[in-house]
Amino acid sequence: MDTAHRADQQKSAAQRRRELLEAADRVVLRDGPKASMNAIAAEAGITKPILYRHFGDKGGLYRALAKRHTDGLLSALRTALDAPADRRRRVEATLDTYLASIEAMPQVYRFLMHPNEETQQTEQGFDVGRHSAPLLRRMGEELGQVIAERIDLGPGGDAMARIWGHGIVGMMHAAGDWWLGERPCNRAELVSALADLLWGRLAEAEDLPGAPGF
Repeated sequence: MDTAHRADQQKSAAQRRRELLEAADRVVLRDGPKASMNAIAAEAGITKPILYRHFGDKGGLYRALAKRHTDGLLSALRTALDAPADRRRRVEATLDTYLASIEAMPQVYRFLMHPNEETQQTEQGFDVGRHSAPLLRRMGEELGQVIAERIDLGPGGDAMARIWGHGIVGMMHAAGDWWLGERPCNRAELVSALADLLWGRLAEAEDLPGAPGF
């Protein structure tokens, strides 16, 4: 097989994978945590064995969808962090970006973060909690890296930045999950309250020379 033909095959496979993920997204937006491999295969116009051929099992499909949505969210968070505004507004914009994303697509959020007993009983071996933990860890590491690149935290700053990154992601996830379910206040009020909680040490720290700021 020549190189050009192999490249065409790889491009075709990547395109087909994107099409299947788009079909999965449509089902998840409709069904949330109840989205099944059968429904996704039907939406894509294929059989379930073909879907398994592309993703292995529901865990593989879940990881692909999680990466797709996490990549988009992390890009939006970085944009908010680097916006031309003072640090307090950037902190609020970052919190708001996360909360707005889960508010805009609650079914996707619930699929990624909340197990469904009926689905787990019919599709053996799939544990949402086991798969969602790496997603949150990835977000924590990414945010920690962003903080380390922007704020002078003194000796041991890299470790402190990682602590902050994981702590902020944990706070956003827990508070956002509670808020999405109960809606005790509007989004702006929640953003302001969480920013107040974070603000003490963030207000005191100096920017690193040449960093865009945080």
